[in-house]
Amino acid sequence: MDDAACAGKDPEVFFPVSESGAGLRQIAEAKHICARCPVAEACLDWALRTRQPDGVWGGMSTGERHAVRRPGRRARTTRGRAARRATAAR
Repeated sequence: MDDAACAGKDPEVFFPVSESGAGLRQIAEAKHICARCPVAEACLDWALRTRQPDGVWGGMSTGERHAVRRPGRRARTTRGRAARRATAAR
């Protein structure tokens, strides 16, 4: 946690009220922070393992993590994939 790029940032950025409208701007801002984070992969792995229901973790939104967890999908991802998603969201 000490090495996380989100340390000291407003936590509300990482927990948008929706994945549309103003929530999309929050998600994009959170993903931008995650894209340069040295512990994003560990963060995302933890969020997937513990099935975090809300928020942006390791560069993935709630909906993206839900899609990854669906049966038949790979349960883990890499920081590179999360970073590419964050870049695409900008």
